[in-house]
Amino acid sequence: MHYTYNTSGTCSRAIDFDIEDGIITNVKFTGGCNGNLKGIGKLVEGMKVQDVAAKLKGIPCGARPTSCPDQLARACEKYINDNK
Repeated sequence: MHYTYNTSGTCSRAIDFDIEDGIITNVKFTGGCNGNLKGIGKLVEGMKVQDVAAKLKGIPCGARPTSCPDQLARACEKYINDNK
């Protein structure tokens, strides 16, 4: 299942990813720090969506209360809640 999450409070504007049998794949950020976000996408590739949410939740970016990894965690949580 393909999923798009519009971010808030970060340089990236959206996150697109797929979930197959509870596993996250094909993570792509729109906007933000290109190299870092490609790295995050590669690191979470193949992980359970619940594990991604737990691992990345609450990471700030500088003085901001959220970050691109935190937004990915929120996207995963939204996916989990929407698909209970």
